[in-house]
Amino acid sequence: MDRKHLLIISLLLLVLQDTTGLESQGQAYPLVVATWPFKDAVRAAWRSVHERGSSAVDAVIDGCSACEELRCDGTVGPGGSPDENGETTLDALIMNGTTMEVGAVAGMRFVKDGIKAAKLVMDHTEHTLLVGEMASIFAILMGLPGPTNLSSSESIEKWTNWKRNQCQPNFRRNVFPENSCGPYHLRGEKLNSCREAEGKLKLHSNLVGQHNHDTISMAVIDKWGRIAVGTSTNGATFKIPGRVGDGPIAGSSSYADDEVGAFGATGDGDVMMRFLPCYQVVESMRQGMEPQRAASDAISRIARKFPTFVGAVVAVNRNGVHAGACHGWTFQYSVMNSTLDDVEIITVVP
Repeated sequence: MDRKHLLIISLLLLVLQDTTGLESQGQAYPLVVATWPFKDAVRAAWRSVHERGSSAVDAVIDGCSACEELRCDGTVGPGGSPDENGETTLDALIMNGTTMEVGAVAGMRFVKDGIKAAKLVMDHTEHTLLVGEMASIFAILMGLPGPTNLSSSESIEKWTNWKRNQCQPNFRRNVFPENSCGPYHLRGEKLNSCREAEGKLKLHSNLVGQHNHDTISMAVIDKWGRIAVGTSTNGATFKIPGRVGDGPIAGSSSYADDEVGAFGATGDGDVMMRFLPCYQVVESMRQGMEPQRAASDAISRIARKFPTFVGAVVAVNRNGVHAGACHGWTFQYSVMNSTLDDVEIITVVP
């Protein structure tokens, strides 16, 4: 047997190994992967991409929209996570991994369809991100329902109880007064309203625990192998009004590139967005890392600088191989493909 035939046989064996590896994890196009056990959202995306033959982008929109309508865990869509003023605002992002186009909204008020508003930004503007009331006006003028009160009886009750507890815990630090609802000032300012109180109170670090804000980040690979990702959240509970987390930031909450794969994140967005973990993972996979190693590497980079942070990531390469990693909590993500009878929940431990 000459060298040419040996080379052909070797290449065939390599292809067979790759195929066997994919079958062992049960991957085939199309594929839906999402943070957390948001089964109904994943089913909606699956019906879209599998049964109706929708594109990856449209399937992400359908899946995230379902989560917004269902108010997944009270942390996606309207009716949850009030800010310091008791108001619910929305952040969302959609990214097309084929064209690398992105649309996003942040701090959006009065419009309940966050992910659809993000798609309008992507499809009908040259911009990437619109924020606040201007994002709301844009979305309404482009046909989305509104203005709508995004608060609910549950979110108002949560906010009322928080106010009764002297607005504790909160996201303020190095301010005075510490244990009340403000108004807040820099420490050391000798304002008439708090001059005497400064001398009586013992100042101490205001340590705030991790608040629940279980962002949905979803990745879809359609039957043509095209990849899209989306994120939707109503942010951190009792956040300072105007705060924007990682949700609408490409490369932070999610990222996609058809040539490589996709990635989604959830957790302490204020910390995670400083590291762009989703971009980091996709680039690590581009350099040859497997999804598991790339995900773990991204989490460890954050943990080295912020050892008490809470967060999780899920990665999927363009062949459909997926893996998750987390820090500070036990994380679960959802998977659906044609080899499964229903959505599979995968648990990841720190």
